[in-house]
Amino acid sequence: MEEDHQKIELMTSNSEKVDADLQVLGLKVNYHENNLAFLNAEMRTITKSVIDLEGDLAVYALSHINEEASNHECQIQAMKHTIKHIVEKEKTAAGIICQLQIRHGFQASKLPLTKDVVGVVATLGSVKDENVSRLLSEFLGSETMLGVVCKTFEGIKALEKYDKEGMIDKNFGLHGLGPSIGRLLEGKFLAISLENLRAYPGGFLAGDPQKRLDFPKPRLPDGKCPPGFLGFAVNMIDLDDDHLSCLTVNSHGLRETLFYNLFSYLQVYRSRAEMELAMPCISDGAISLDGGMIKTNGLFYLGARKEDILRFPTSFGKPTRPKEIHETREKLKLLQWKKERLAEDIIREKALLKKAKDSFHAKREEYEKFLNDAHQRISKVLPN
Repeated sequence: MEEDHQKIELMTSNSEKVDADLQVLGLKVNYHENNLAFLNAEMRTITKSVIDLEGDLAVYALSHINEEASNHECQIQAMKHTIKHIVEKEKTAAGIICQLQIRHGFQASKLPLTKDVVGVVATLGSVKDENVSRLLSEFLGSETMLGVVCKTFEGIKALEKYDKEGMIDKNFGLHGLGPSIGRLLEGKFLAISLENLRAYPGGFLAGDPQKRLDFPKPRLPDGKCPPGFLGFAVNMIDLDDDHLSCLTVNSHGLRETLFYNLFSYLQVYRSRAEMELAMPCISDGAISLDGGMIKTNGLFYLGARKEDILRFPTSFGKPTRPKEIHETREKLKLLQWKKERLAEDIIREKALLKKAKDSFHAKREEYEKFLNDAHQRISKVLPN
């Protein structure tokens, strides 16, 4: 009799444990259901905001369609001229990249070899003034202007492969791609990884749609700004909307990564004479509109200017969009980023909910089977 009671107590204890486990799983299911409901509500809110912002931008675009179209056509022609100049350099990495983009267009960005390539330095910015464009291009030099820019170091490694002896494997990378489009890559070329560049640690000019870097103005020993100082080279590059922000994994744009590293604090002056007077406050070089160039203190470039050089395309005084439109674009970009992350969270939460429900149903079946077995055992133990 005592043994029968012990069996009943054990079954009761096991029943309580399974019941407790079932309650825990039920709470977990409820937790994930609430999370999913919250995420779906957030997605509906963000989607509505995205639609509203896209509508605002569409209205602005329609009201400025003629102005935008005319300016856009000028920029396209300037960019075509720059790309044509690059393509003519047949045996360069930049020439192969541009030729590939011309032949395959958008699909070129999907190829394993070039999917991480942002572009060639010369095509990643424009300059309002043709003379300044020439000066900045001369300062960087043709090797840098033809540099291939990638988002990550993995993208750099895809451009060139090596065999066990450390020699270039001509069957892979750009060396293998070149012959397929009638080109042979020769010599060295510059490749730049944005994720490995040190980004500008400071902020941007307040309210500036182009996100120009907030550099302190140079000061002479008397505390005054040098006469003839026109600005910093890095801030004279115009960027399109895609390159202003969220380009690297740390959400940095081209200005504070690529062009900051290329130009640093390079100063621009009206004349060579004014640049020479400002030498006490020049640390990272300077150029003047009449052709003067100082690379660093003590290094001066003399001689006649080259006429046929690869230059940044001219933006023809691209009109600046109203601050409100810039802010709208930034909000839209941020919301679209949040929407992508939210979609990932929803997929993950659905998987967790399914897993919790499967566990709950399995445990409930186990509980029901246990109760049925226990009932039968108790019936045998207890007297009729």
